[in-house]
Amino acid sequence: MKAVPRAVTGLGMLLAISACAARDTGPINVFTPQVTQVSPHFINDFGDDGSLVVGVSFSGGGMRAAAFAHGVLSELDDAVIDEEPRRRSVTDSIRMVSGTSGGAVAAAYFGHRGPDGFHDFRERFLLQNIEANLRTSMVAPANLMRAWTGGVNDRSGFANWLDTNLFDGATYAQFNHDSAPAIWLTASDIYNGVPFIFTHDTFAALCSDLDQVRVADAVAASAAFPVAFAPIDVAANGPDCGYTKPQWLSRALDDPHASLRLKAHAKALGSYRDDDRLATVRLLDGGLTDNIGVTGFALERASADTPFGPLTPEQAVKLQKLLFIVTDAGKAPAPEWGMRERGPGLAELVPALAHTTITSSVRKGSDALALAVREWQADIIGFRCGLSQSEVNRLRGSTAGWDCRDVDITVELLSFRNFEPEMQQALNRVPTRLTLDGEQVDLVVEAGRRAVRENAGIRAAVERIRRNAGVLASPWPNS
Repeated sequence: MKAVPRAVTGLGMLLAISACAARDTGPINVFTPQVTQVSPHFINDFGDDGSLVVGVSFSGGGMRAAAFAHGVLSELDDAVIDEEPRRRSVTDSIRMVSGTSGGAVAAAYFGHRGPDGFHDFRERFLLQNIEANLRTSMVAPANLMRAWTGGVNDRSGFANWLDTNLFDGATYAQFNHDSAPAIWLTASDIYNGVPFIFTHDTFAALCSDLDQVRVADAVAASAAFPVAFAPIDVAANGPDCGYTKPQWLSRALDDPHASLRLKAHAKALGSYRDDDRLATVRLLDGGLTDNIGVTGFALERASADTPFGPLTPEQAVKLQKLLFIVTDAGKAPAPEWGMRERGPGLAELVPALAHTTITSSVRKGSDALALAVREWQADIIGFRCGLSQSEVNRLRGSTAGWDCRDVDITVELLSFRNFEPEMQQALNRVPTRLTLDGEQVDLVVEAGRRAVRENAGIRAAVERIRRNAGVLASPWPNS
């Protein structure tokens, strides 16, 4: 009979310890008395000929996803488009970059360092023992209590490690320069059940300034897998800052035919100002709502006020090829229990359910992106073909060789499923965690490189732009 009181007393002590332990979950934002910046309507123009625009979107999947993304970027950087007036590779034409969870680390680092400085990502992140800075034991009583009360790890672990060791204390203000690509990092708003995109529009609705948010906090929020990490907080009960809803948001709320994705996003932003019950927006892993990180672009396109946005009129007229590359570092398993009469147990069923949910999300996101870019291409062609010769000359600088229909926008999905069964099995054995050994890292990086080299759509796009620049040889002659 005495064991019960002792157990209750022990549980009470653990709860007390848990309650007393300092937990740093934010908020990561500070309120501003007046909204001074909203998201730009157009992506930056890098000053080249504008014939090629590239967007990349990196999926979730821990260190494995970050390594796959790094391999993709490295191979794209080796693909030289032309040498005059300067050496230019495909990464110099990346003007949109997005990411979720592990992919958000690679996306943010590319935005942080640019095409000339991202190459040390392997040494600075992929080969680091991140988990040494985290609580990983799920049998330790204190960790069980932390898990029970919201999550084992808080900002003091992953976010602070990223800030100190990878992003060098950078805030979003660092992304405000003329050569920065549009950067969309995705977490999940678990109050509204929608993707939370780190943009100036989102933080304006929170009466906050995104420029003051640490890049590390955005990345950590995107990677905050439930239970292993506590939600990261964004304060939503600030004083009035004179925020005015943008026109696209009001249109989405009023239009019964608006896409469900855009309407849900608009309702979430509206709740940040109008829902008096909402004091804190809590963010978890972006993979819960968008595991391949394509929502940022989809929303940007859906909220555009022009047929060519987020391109400028000049970009829309100069464009020949827009290539959107999406990576999916999810496993392609053939579970053993599918080949036997006895069904899966709980230990097998839980990861299978998670895999099924994420795989379904990937398909839906990929299909939605493909539909969006098909419609966008038609809109751009309609705009271009409606221009007069004088307008073409003004926007393009010349009418020589002008063909209003000569523009192609495609989505290329790079996945472990693209490889032969033996390679798939090797990649599937690489775990989804935040620490890998060097052999595993290099295997996945090389897979990313191979995925680019062997993708017919990417090869055709690069070779077309090279021919236009007078460079006839393929950058991958032996593939």
